Amino acid sequence: MTTLNPLRASARLYRHRYLVGQLTRREVLLKYRGSYLGIGWSFFYPLLLLATFTLVFGHIFGARWHARAHPAIPLVLVMYCGLAVFNLFAETAAAAPRLILGYQSYVKKIIFPTEILPLVLVMSSTVHAAINFMILLLFIALFAKLHLTLLLVPLILLPLWLFVLGVAWLLAATGVFVRDLGHVMPVFVQILMFLSPVFYPQSAVPASLQWLYHINPLGVIIEELRQVALWGVPPDWIKWLAVLTVSGATALAGYAFFTRSQEEFADVL
Repeated sequence: MTTLNPLRASARLYRHRYLVGQLTRREVLLKYRGSYLGIGWSFFYPLLLLATFTLVFGHIFGARWHARAHPAIPLVLVMYCGLAVFNLFAETAAAAPRLILGYQSYVKKIIFPTEILPLVLVMSSTVHAAINFMILLLFIALFAKLHLTLLLVPLILLPLWLFVLGVAWLLAATGVFVRDLGHVMPVFVQILMFLSPVFYPQSAVPASLQWLYHINPLGVIIEELRQVALWGVPPDWIKWLAVLTVSGATALAGYAFFTRSQEEFADVL
C-alpha cells in the first residue's frame, strides 16, 4: 500500500484544472436550465429560507440573540452567517453519495480522472456559497457595520472548504457500495443543521453538551465567522488552527479512500 503524498495529490488535481472548470460550469448551468429564474434561485432560496426562520424564531417565538458586545446586530444577520456556512456543507453532502452513479459513463473510461468529480461537486456548491456570502456582505453594509476583520473571512472559510471536499470524497466513494447512503444523508444533514449553532449561539448549549460543538468543525467555523464578520473581533487562532488541521486531515483521508476505492467502481456499477 503506497503512502499518500499530499503534494503529488494536489499536483494531480491541479493538472486537471481546465477539466474541473469546464465540468463545474456545466453543472452550474445544468442545474438551472429550463427554470424561469435561472441562477437567480441561488439568491432567492436562501433569502426565502432566512425570512422563514427569522419570522418563526424572531417574531413568533420571540427569540433574541444575546451578543457579548453588540446586542443591536439584527437576528437575520446572525442566522445568515450560520446558513451561509452550513448550506455549502449541506448541498455537497446530500448530493455526494449519488455522484458516481450519475457519472457512470465517465467512471467506466479508464483514462478519466474520477477523483475530480467530487471536486467538481464542491466547486459548483462553492459558486452558490459565494452568492450567499455576497448577500451576507450586502446585508452587513445595510444593517450593521463593515469591519476590517471582514478581510479575514476567506481565511476563516478555508477549513470549511477542505472539510467539505474531504466529506465529498468519502461519501462519493462510499455511496457506490452502500446505495442506502443516498437516502440517509439528506435526513442526517437536516439533523446536523439543528445540532450546529446555526439558529442559536453555542453559548446557549448546556455545559454537558459543549464538547459536541467543540468537535464539530461546522460549529467552530460558524462561530468564528460571526466573530470576524459581525462583531469585528479577530478569530481565536488556536481554534482556527485546530479546525484547519482536522479539515486538512479529512481532505487527505477522503482523497486516499476515494483513490483506493475507485478501482472497484466499474465492477460494482
